[in-house]
Amino acid sequence: MVRVTEVDEDGIEDAFDVRRDVFIEEQGVSEDEEMDGRDDRAAQFVAYDEDHPVGTARVRTPEEGVGKVERVAVRETYRRRGVGKALMERVEAWANDHGFETLKLHAQTHVEQFYADIGYETTSDVFEEAGIDHVAMRKEL
Repeated sequence: MVRVTEVDEDGIEDAFDVRRDVFIEEQGVSEDEEMDGRDDRAAQFVAYDEDHPVGTARVRTPEEGVGKVERVAVRETYRRRGVGKALMERVEAWANDHGFETLKLHAQTHVEQFYADIGYETTSDVFEEAGIDHVAMRKEL
């Protein structure tokens, strides 16, 4: 069973490991773009299968009451096994505990339906980010 944990600087390398695997190696995003210098201003979450990091997400606060969910990634062999849903449930619980009213995110278009299925609404046309098609989405908590 996968467990999702909020991590601090002691666990951040686990998040980076998943992000490098998914975004840099698999999807071809540049390291400079992926490692954007904003991690120290975000809540970080890592999904573990025993002690192995298999997924990650972060939440920044661009404006009061609004969380921006970013860098959601699940290792390929763990996809379609509930890891993404477990990550998002933990992120949403954290956001509720911290008084957020809204979560927003930029979803790659191939996972737009995943987010729609858990209550996010698409709020934009398709746009490109890091060379990948995305849409903006949001959910009122």
